[in-house]
Amino acid sequence: MLPFFTLAAVSPTRRHALRTLLIAHVAALGLTALGLQWLGALSRPLAVGNVLLIAGIIEGALLIGWRLTQLPKSQALEFLLVSPLRPGRVLLAEALVGLARLALVTLSGLPLLLVLIVQGTLYLADLPALLLVPFAWGAVTGLGLTAWAYEPHRVRRWGERVVVVLILVYLVVGVLAAEHLPRWLAALPPGLGRRAYAGFQAFHEYNPFGVMRFAMEHSPAWAQGRVEFAAWLGFGLALALLLRAAGRLQAHFQEWHYKPATSNKNEKRAAVGDRPLTWWAVKRVSRYSGRINLWLAGGFGVLFAVYTVFADQWPAWLGRQVFTTFENLGGIPMLTTALVLLAAVPAAFQYGLWDSNTQDRCRRLELLLLTHLDGRAYWHAAAGAAWQRGRGYFAVALVLWLAAAVAGKLDVAQALAAMAAGVILWGLYFALGFRAFAKGMQANTLGIALTLLVPIATWLLLAGGWPVAAAWLPPGSVFRAAGNVSWSWLAGPVAAGVAALWIARVARTHCDAELRRWYEQHHGLVVSH
Repeated sequence: MLPFFTLAAVSPTRRHALRTLLIAHVAALGLTALGLQWLGALSRPLAVGNVLLIAGIIEGALLIGWRLTQLPKSQALEFLLVSPLRPGRVLLAEALVGLARLALVTLSGLPLLLVLIVQGTLYLADLPALLLVPFAWGAVTGLGLTAWAYEPHRVRRWGERVVVVLILVYLVVGVLAAEHLPRWLAALPPGLGRRAYAGFQAFHEYNPFGVMRFAMEHSPAWAQGRVEFAAWLGFGLALALLLRAAGRLQAHFQEWHYKPATSNKNEKRAAVGDRPLTWWAVKRVSRYSGRINLWLAGGFGVLFAVYTVFADQWPAWLGRQVFTTFENLGGIPMLTTALVLLAAVPAAFQYGLWDSNTQDRCRRLELLLLTHLDGRAYWHAAAGAAWQRGRGYFAVALVLWLAAAVAGKLDVAQALAAMAAGVILWGLYFALGFRAFAKGMQANTLGIALTLLVPIATWLLLAGGWPVAAAWLPPGSVFRAAGNVSWSWLAGPVAAGVAALWIARVARTHCDAELRRWYEQHHGLVVSH
């Protein structure tokens, strides 16, 4: 195991990623604590638990999932796979490194939690819920992504179909039925209806977010059983996923590198055309397109849009509670802002052209820099890939804005202003992401700042009674467009638009030169770097 830990400790790229996540974790927790103190809401620490749980899931995906899913793409792994060190042990060692790094990031928030305990906001007995549950489900997320990526194409295809069915069940049971679920289940045989209702209720109460909510709203003694259940369930799932991924590593490696790409469908593939780099980048991000998340967001968004238009005629036997909850949380402005941010995630992280490590990037640039490709070609390829991954979320946001305009929740000017602010946000995030790509900066650093820290800062400004200042940040400009579209609001989108145009011009002009400079500085470095 020691060489795997040593490699992680000496690799500048992985050290930088760890430092970035440590800073982001402490910053997110610190901003949340300061915001609660500022608002005088320290007696309601649910926000602390939710932020830590969300952060744990994101960090598990980045520290474990990203590393392990990229591992089989390197043909250098073949030397380990034919050595006495068996493939399962290789994955186990890499997974333990990722788990150790995730534990360090999770524990980095402990000093701030101790401060909140001293202030009386939290109990000392709350620490298992705030540390173990996020760590366990962060591990589930990372190892779940790994196991999913290692599965054969046929398994993933059928898995997506099963998940679509589960999403439909969730939309029907959790959204349309909601508080009227007992009435719906009354049509079933008595025993079956009671068991089904108990199952749905247990899923609602014992999922990680439900357990965190219960733990933060009740005394630790009452919540201890649920916290232990959530933690042990997470660790059990993580172990099962780890064993499955370990058993699939060698087969996945062979399928990735040696199995010919075939299709039994008589579908017409997209032509390469005059932009081969764009064709390749779009094809690259389409392999794992994230359709499940889009179906979930799209399904709920369409239902919320229908409810918004027909709220007065909504049948009494259909649920309203979920929609009312989201309206109280911010309604369509909040949902559309979240959807625009999801659409901008691929733009900020630059999935299309970014490589997982320095060696892979050098190999790719070694070929690309010999061609006549210029900054415009790289720009077009990155934009095509980012839009391919993010356009679905933006389409759902457009549906919601249209529904709000039809229902009279927004006038035409407000809806158009929100759309324009959303386009500007996406453009600014893409320009910043592309600039980072050209300069060789770490995509995770900028992506986390834009998609996590900036929205948290916006929420704090809105909650603290500073709506004008919040509107000057890109997420706030999208959210505040539903309010009073004034000159003070206009300053934020105009500044963001000007910044996006200037950064885009600089990035496109200097892209080729900066890529060549980066290649000259990094080509031929020691493999561990």
